[in-house]
Amino acid sequence: MSTQTGAAPPPALEVQGLTKRFGGFVALDGVSLAVPEGSITGLIGPNGAGKSTLFATVAGFLPPGGGRVLLRGRDVTGAPPWRLHAAGLVRTFQIPRPFARLTVAENLAVAAPGQEGERLPLPWFARGRIREQERALRRRAMQVLERLDLAAHADRPASALSGGQKKLLEIGRALMSGADLILLDEPAAGVNRTLLRAIAETIARLNREDGITFLVIEHDLDLVAELCEPVHCMAEGRVIASGRMAEVRADPAVAEAYLGMALLPDAAP
Repeated sequence: MSTQTGAAPPPALEVQGLTKRFGGFVALDGVSLAVPEGSITGLIGPNGAGKSTLFATVAGFLPPGGGRVLLRGRDVTGAPPWRLHAAGLVRTFQIPRPFARLTVAENLAVAAPGQEGERLPLPWFARGRIREQERALRRRAMQVLERLDLAAHADRPASALSGGQKKLLEIGRALMSGADLILLDEPAAGVNRTLLRAIAETIARLNREDGITFLVIEHDLDLVAELCEPVHCMAEGRVIASGRMAEVRADPAVAEAYLGMALLPDAAP
């Protein structure tokens, strides 16, 4: 008697042969990679490799020239950002973009979906319900800020936060949206080492405790080695290596892309 085992679940995100051109410049040249469900997947490569273009195309900010984007097995190629956002895929930016004049707590509250006050004519006929939802959103925002160690800054304008704190705020806004797949663009860029440690611990904790899947662009290779598995390396619009960080670092094509072994201290000689 034969037994059947269930099929393995699809990756949280899969990119198949994605292409993108800007005039005669090929930014993405048949990129294929997978982000396993529940992973913290790393995306590395030198400047100009196409990493941020890949993020923008996957997240719907740029239309692809070809190829497919699958979100848990469902084809979402070319879907607009708002539709992907509603499906649980959210990207952050290398340079955080908070609403500078809103408080930190308000920045989180506006990221929550399905708010009654956004739908006409409810603001005129359901004021009590809207006020109750706003109180609930404030409570939820404070819970998120506690997890990010930002609760003390809840009523400060977002513009008053440091660069590293704004990166945490970006993660907080993704959490408020209900995202379960977050594309993080260089969370370590411009961040001091103390806050970098807090950001790394936050990513690991959200992955471990909440099951959030991450795809992380990062130039700090030690941070990638600590957090990420698997790791994909891009160069000139293509994926040139994938696997564990030690394997990727040891790949001669990766060393060549980074223009010298000095940038890859753990690579084989």
